[in-house]
Amino acid sequence: MARFDFDRLLLTKVRRRRFLVGTGALTGLAVSSQWHKVIAQPRFSAYPFSLGVASGDPLPDSVVLWTRLAPDPLNGGGMPSANVPVQWQIADDENMRRIISSGTVMATPEFGHSVHVEAQGLRPATWYWYRFRVGNEVSPIGRTRTAPGLGYRTDRVRFAFASCQSWQSGYYAAYKHMAEEDLDLVVHVGDYIYEGAPSANTLRPHEGDGEPITLEEYRNRHAQYKSDPNLQATHAAFPWIVTWDDHEVDNNWADEIPQDPERQSREEFLARRAAAFQAYYEHMPLRASSIPSGIDMQLYRRFTFGDLVEFNVLDTRQYRTDQPCGDGRKSRCAEALDPNTTMTGSEQEQWLFDGLDRSRARWNVLAQQTIMAQFDYDTGSEGVFNLDQWDGYVASRGRILSFIKQRRPSNPVVITGDWHSSWVNDLKANFDDPDSETIATEFVGTSISSACPWTFDVEAALSVNPWVKYFNGRLRGYVRCDLTPKRWRADFRLLPQSQPTGTTVSDPNAPISTAASFELPHQGVVTQV
Repeated sequence: MARFDFDRLLLTKVRRRRFLVGTGALTGLAVSSQWHKVIAQPRFSAYPFSLGVASGDPLPDSVVLWTRLAPDPLNGGGMPSANVPVQWQIADDENMRRIISSGTVMATPEFGHSVHVEAQGLRPATWYWYRFRVGNEVSPIGRTRTAPGLGYRTDRVRFAFASCQSWQSGYYAAYKHMAEEDLDLVVHVGDYIYEGAPSANTLRPHEGDGEPITLEEYRNRHAQYKSDPNLQATHAAFPWIVTWDDHEVDNNWADEIPQDPERQSREEFLARRAAAFQAYYEHMPLRASSIPSGIDMQLYRRFTFGDLVEFNVLDTRQYRTDQPCGDGRKSRCAEALDPNTTMTGSEQEQWLFDGLDRSRARWNVLAQQTIMAQFDYDTGSEGVFNLDQWDGYVASRGRILSFIKQRRPSNPVVITGDWHSSWVNDLKANFDDPDSETIATEFVGTSISSACPWTFDVEAALSVNPWVKYFNGRLRGYVRCDLTPKRWRADFRLLPQSQPTGTTVSDPNAPISTAASFELPHQGVVTQV
């Protein structure tokens, strides 16, 4: 186990504070009456930047810089119960010779010694490089980019979106290639970690003895995932915009309801949810506005890139009603059609409508978790649907699609993860009438590593779901998107099939190729190219 060196421990005690960093100045906000020692010149017996660096939530003049001090990452981090000052620098050259902003932020025990620097005063649409220093240790250099200014003419934005990266299911070869792409940002739409217990029959089992429940256990699980070198490389290469799905907490959780209420009480689950939220914030490049407050965390938010694209980042777990008719794939019951069922909650739904109504962007993106298009798994007349997805929340989906049809925001596009497979879907005004108007397009990205055992079930039912224009459940990877004012191009970047002992990616250096490409013209219909 790595050991923190206390030789230079200052005996002076200071009130625990969280520091929010702007243009080099420190603004202190007292958040606890507890007292902590400060280690001004720490020394470590192992490298403290073991989890790498990251950036995220890009704005035209600001971006979040992230790291976490963790010399012993899988054992709670290996840091003492003390505050540690961390220096940060931003430069406009990759060799860090032209420092344009710098400062010091306090890494505190209450946030697992994670650091979230909100660097401000930056130029729009500009690449920057950054690094951290603590004691005599220096972090890797990361690269980040600000968004174009609001309303600025923007001719091109390139991004990739990803999801579902089960550690136990295989290696992150997809991230090795994503890090080498020519992108402006990465969007992650959920299942960054998986909460499953370790399995010995995998290439790389989960740490721990079971599912994470406590804060320290969730910290260890996040640290294990963050230790992957290909994931670290992609975080260091681009700013990320993140949101969660279910596995960051518990499979198929819905608001205050766990998947298995017979095994964990409401009180137990809420304590677990609060721990999971805290660990998620600690390991993601998120702004202070997303700091959890107990069982609540503000994660839905909006990012605008000039006049070209606006991302509406949704949270479809924290406010949803319970899955209707029970969990899994089955026939719809009356509850699935109940107008009171909701995927987003009323407040987030109205926030989405207000944003779409005000948007002046050419492309309007809903970045969210589960498949929005209807999909009937029954080729007969009964109808079988996945009720954890929007098919279990028919009225909620209907309100969104009806709003889009009536208000006509420019080029609405939904990007989705969750289902470990690649799809292109027409979103219909009425799925019971395949000839009804197509009012939006949905691109569904496959998993980074998680398996897709329902591939054959989907393939068998494609004929009764004619709005599905593309499906591939056999390969892992991500979607690369290239946007201009005239068209949206989506390239499905997929790895070769590899499934020994249930593993989807057995080679961390597996090659990648573009399996299919689609283009969506401005105010047009998506087609394969």
